[in-house]
Amino acid sequence: MKFGGTSVGSAQRMKNMVSLVAAAGNATVVLSAMSGTTNSLISLSQCIVDGESGNAAKQIDDLEKKYRDTASELISDTALLKEAHSNLDSIFSELRQYPAMEFSEKQEKEVVAFGERLSTMLVSLYMKEKGMNSVLLDATEFMRTNSDGEPDQEYIKENIEIAMKRHPGVDVFLTQGFICRNHKGEIDNLQRGGSDYTASLIGAAINADEIQIWTDIDGMHNNDPRFVEGTTPVSELHFEEAAELAYFGAKILHPTCVQPAKHANIPVRLLNTMQPEAPGTVIFNAKPTHTIKAVAAKDNITAIKIKSSHMLLAYGFLRKVFEIFEKYQTPIDMITTSEVGVSVTIDNERNLKPILGELEEFGNVTVDHDMVIVCVVGDLEWKNRGFEAEVVNALKDIPVRMISYGGSNYNISLLIRKEDKIPALQLLSEHLF
Repeated sequence: MKFGGTSVGSAQRMKNMVSLVAAAGNATVVLSAMSGTTNSLISLSQCIVDGESGNAAKQIDDLEKKYRDTASELISDTALLKEAHSNLDSIFSELRQYPAMEFSEKQEKEVVAFGERLSTMLVSLYMKEKGMNSVLLDATEFMRTNSDGEPDQEYIKENIEIAMKRHPGVDVFLTQGFICRNHKGEIDNLQRGGSDYTASLIGAAINADEIQIWTDIDGMHNNDPRFVEGTTPVSELHFEEAAELAYFGAKILHPTCVQPAKHANIPVRLLNTMQPEAPGTVIFNAKPTHTIKAVAAKDNITAIKIKSSHMLLAYGFLRKVFEIFEKYQTPIDMITTSEVGVSVTIDNERNLKPILGELEEFGNVTVDHDMVIVCVVGDLEWKNRGFEAEVVNALKDIPVRMISYGGSNYNISLLIRKEDKIPALQLLSEHLF
């Protein structure tokens, strides 16, 4: 059971969350930092980098007050509250040493890790107060990344088993999401997907019956509720459908986090702590349903077209194009080709200038900024007739710059202008659902 920042965002929400855990019985619980804490710690790190010691001290004081107030509201037992304040003394004394240190990325990652340490410490003491048979495990003892920055799944499996075996008969294991150690043994984090990724990796490592991601939304919706009225949660998704939706804009889930669960064939259920009775969305190796499930959109896309009549059909042309993007560590989202040109999209313009400089050696290069990828997800295996026609017909009045279909059995992607995004999402909902 993974609970995000809003699910542990206040003393009352922590109490509600612990009630859900108690009702579940045997569970391993992964917690994020309290909402707002990670941003505060990132801001604190920037103050330290900028040499703003006064501002850094104030930010630490403000954060300490927030956690002392939360502890007092959360814990009634006098001895346990005393223990909470003693732990806070120790943690914030440690945090106050950082402004005086030589500060680098290593120290920043240590500072950011304080958020999860704080939330799990408080919840662990509250679980004790409620008489729960629970133990707090330090995630940095078993969560580790390899030299490529990817989770070391064998190490995680072996070491979480060792950690759990030290506490036989325990009902609830509690641990931190997001934070880990790298291959050098330094405090680090999982970056992409954060606590969701931790939950999926732990679920796969201990062969859980189910991985539950608890947020403040009742599952993954069939369109973006910020722009489209009347969206509804999708009851079931295939792992591949969920990954496509997550990659192309569904904020409830990060695309990487479903991979460990998918490989271990463990269902992932998206649930709402504010509406725990709602069925949410279950993600598993679902059988084909012959339906379109949902729509998502990814903003801030840049389209690049390379037109080269004398080069495109030459052996190795596409390889040379891709090598330029690889050189500048810039992933490509979509690609379409014709006899005289190739178009690609990227979502990061950091290295756009040198990329364009090298691409211009191959031909005429044009760029479209402020584009949006709209992704339609479902059982889109090419033998299912008419689905791509329905999608294109829904957008007959919207100019479409690129279409990508056939790259997977679960996705049609269309590139449109930023100003056409909301009308496109609304038209797709109207026509498809």
